[in-house]
Amino acid sequence: MLHPASVDNDLQVKVFLSCDMEGVAGIVDWAQCLPDGGAAYAIGCRLMLDEVNAAIDGALAGGADEVVVNDSHGTMANLDPAALHGRSRYISGRHKPGYMMQALDGDFDLIFYVGYHGSISGPPSVLSHTYNPEVISGVQLNGDYVGESGINALVASACSVPIGLVTGDSVTADEMKGFAPNCVAVVTKESITRFAASSLHPADSCRLIEEGASEAVRKVSSGAVSPPSIEYPASLEVELQTADMAEVASWVKGVERLTTRSVSISGSDGAAIYSSFVALTYITRQAGGR
Repeated sequence: MLHPASVDNDLQVKVFLSCDMEGVAGIVDWAQCLPDGGAAYAIGCRLMLDEVNAAIDGALAGGADEVVVNDSHGTMANLDPAALHGRSRYISGRHKPGYMMQALDGDFDLIFYVGYHGSISGPPSVLSHTYNPEVISGVQLNGDYVGESGINALVASACSVPIGLVTGDSVTADEMKGFAPNCVAVVTKESITRFAASSLHPADSCRLIEEGASEAVRKVSSGAVSPPSIEYPASLEVELQTADMAEVASWVKGVERLTTRSVSISGSDGAAIYSSFVALTYITRQAGGR
């Protein structure tokens, strides 16, 4: 880990980049996010790749030595590995036990959330959902509704790694404030409804992301950004669409049934809470009919 109070030019700065797609500028439709979307999906992948590359370029310009990209969207194989800048390491593929935070550990110095989106339970945000919109209708962390950014912050907290950058719409930026108030937020679009937004031109979005990523590395290096502040023992309450889904979710280790359609996961280890939540997301797909 980098220790900001005694920054040394010989220290290696390592960035963990978790990338999603719905928060990318210009993306407003599921066809742009799913492999069966044809030409629309190809455009979505290109827009996503450009924003990821902008973040990599900015990180390196800001002093980072290594960037690890974890593809966190859908089937998690949306990027052309050969087209990633900086010869970044690329983590891709389904069934990753760490899901959106796969491979994060205490060796990283900061985290980037790129292309993130708002929660299913919050204000209108383009293509909003919380992990699985067919199953999950809301998630509360210590009594407050959160999206994927807040849930994933459990792992960042457990590893004591600051979240330095978040990119997405303004709802996404607002949802980050409770966990990483000093992180750099790049707003790529303003959501109008769940399926409409006013987006920056992709070139402008990439320019701002590159600048924001560079600033984020410098801020973390100077000690201006701390790991997420989460009170432990923590409680993650998950609201599901049906009673069947809540029943199936309760089969997961660490998950307790609360009500007809809700369950909870509690403990003092953010990584363990997250691990149980990931298992919940996998197993409840069966109750959803797939």
